[in-house]
Amino acid sequence: MTVGRARTLLKSVLMLAAFAGGLQAAFADEWRTTSSLIGESKYGDNFQHYDYVNPDAPKGGTVNSVVLGTFDSFNPYIVQGSPAAGFAQFGGGLLYDTLMEQATDEGSTSHPLIADAYKYPADYSSATYRLDPRAKWHDGQPITTDDVIWSFQVLKANSPQYSRYFENVTDAVAISDREVEFHFNQKGNRELPKIIGDLVVLPKHWWEGTDASGKKRDVTKPTQEPPLGSAAYKIASFKPGSEIIWQRVPDYWAAKLPVKIGRENFDRQRFTYFLDDNAAWQAFTKGGLDDIKPENSSRRWNTAYNFPAVQAGDVIKKEFKTASPEPMQAFMLNTRRPLFQDRLVRAALMYPFDFETMNRTLFFGSNTRTSSYFQGTELASSGLPQGKELEILEQYRDKLPPEVFTQEFKLPVYDTPQAERKYLKAAVDLFAKAGWVIKGGKMVNAKTGEPFKFEILGWNDTDQVIASPYIANLRKIGVDATLRLIDQTQYINRVTHFDFDVVTSILGQSDSPGNEQRDFWSSKAADSPGSRNYAGIKNPVVDALVDRIIYATDRDDLVAATHALDRVLLWNFYVVPQYYRAVVWLAYWNKFGMPEKQPAYSGVDQNSWWIDSAREKALAAKYKSGN
Repeated sequence: MTVGRARTLLKSVLMLAAFAGGLQAAFADEWRTTSSLIGESKYGDNFQHYDYVNPDAPKGGTVNSVVLGTFDSFNPYIVQGSPAAGFAQFGGGLLYDTLMEQATDEGSTSHPLIADAYKYPADYSSATYRLDPRAKWHDGQPITTDDVIWSFQVLKANSPQYSRYFENVTDAVAISDREVEFHFNQKGNRELPKIIGDLVVLPKHWWEGTDASGKKRDVTKPTQEPPLGSAAYKIASFKPGSEIIWQRVPDYWAAKLPVKIGRENFDRQRFTYFLDDNAAWQAFTKGGLDDIKPENSSRRWNTAYNFPAVQAGDVIKKEFKTASPEPMQAFMLNTRRPLFQDRLVRAALMYPFDFETMNRTLFFGSNTRTSSYFQGTELASSGLPQGKELEILEQYRDKLPPEVFTQEFKLPVYDTPQAERKYLKAAVDLFAKAGWVIKGGKMVNAKTGEPFKFEILGWNDTDQVIASPYIANLRKIGVDATLRLIDQTQYINRVTHFDFDVVTSILGQSDSPGNEQRDFWSSKAADSPGSRNYAGIKNPVVDALVDRIIYATDRDDLVAATHALDRVLLWNFYVVPQYYRAVVWLAYWNKFGMPEKQPAYSGVDQNSWWIDSAREKALAAKYKSGN
């Protein structure tokens, strides 16, 4: 056989593999520099830097931020303590690098960071990551395979999120000085080789060492000793509970990697803590303490940005459109509470939420009702189940609400003056079927006389804006709902331990869901403090559908399984959906330079901005703000 003919035959074999849905398998066990679950990255193998950044962006200056609450720990990977700003419970935050870095401008795509490549076999039974020999800690020591293995073990044992994310990863072993192989307990998990790249790497030698007093450090406990890191920033100073300042590392080892060029340009990042949202707002309007304000309040965005600095052009309002999936923002009904364990009751609680009136009178028409857990993607269910989705659901027909198969899921629409009467009556009828009746103007249990009473837990003014109209409508049908606002630290602690009746929470999704779904919906997560299964869902069908998503054989199978999960979650009424807004609102003091183009997927990448030193000095002089 000639060389040319052999190459033609090989090409044909690879094309057939691709058409069979096995393109990844055809190239399995080959080193890859970029990982993606939805196709090849637009940058290919010649990735130099993100196409939206300014590769020559100047370094320098200080960016100031305000944070609500307080902090008492520099260890974000345990349930105990409130981590300081700059740390992240999932990912590396400002201090630590991960094996690979998730792309800012493409969904479900990662590029090299600590690891310069990875590979996996055709059956997805393991993944091997190869470390970049340049990777080092801030003390100059190299990042080693021992660090990676130790980090995996520590995080899986102590972090609720990593524990479920890597549930099917049994161990990690060094197969050379630069290579770590991760073993999986099941085959066919197409996502798992890629998401191993999300592993944050911690310095084993530092955490197993002693502090200045000679006391041995403990990675399972909170600490206020600044840890050793590897990323672009390290802690410069802090005031316990009230301020933390991060300093850019001048000899950061990864500064010239493609994911870092033109980014992380600020010399310092200062976070100042406030206990009150109104005080934080005043700090922004005066300048010097808060330079960039992500705005979530429609009312404030539309009515409050008229203070002198805005009128003078020194504060800019800007809207950034996003193309990423929209999160599920909703009232989470804690089914650990007996009051919410009846599906009919949960269904009844959906009807008094009058989104249309709220959007018109409170949100200036800027929001859209959320009707799917996978809003804004092809993964959102619609109509009636068909094709492969129907085949999947048929396996569980006797365990599912019959409406899953017979009705399209629809939320109430308050579009006419008669709508309120219609939907409140629907709620009362459902309560009646569940054994609750109105007596003396109160919704009570028909047998025991116990009133239907619950508390919505919140921590800021937005919680009050969202909850108040809902509470007012609930009271029209005799439901005694109240709102309780507490400080952020207490709120985080109570939510972490599921000590609430109802909370507003936000669950973000990717366009390639997988192992993280266990943390959202699984029975195991329902009993694990720190998980994101806020509703306490324990449903064997949901567990099975989550596994079906994780072990989907191809994209079509993934889409069908996700449609099925979405539909089952919706028809079980675990949440009362609220709304989303497909833009990012930012107001910022006019001291920044930024690329004209921003990543369409995430909307904005503040790490690609830089300080314009002349503007910074002019603002400091004008507003006497000591930046």
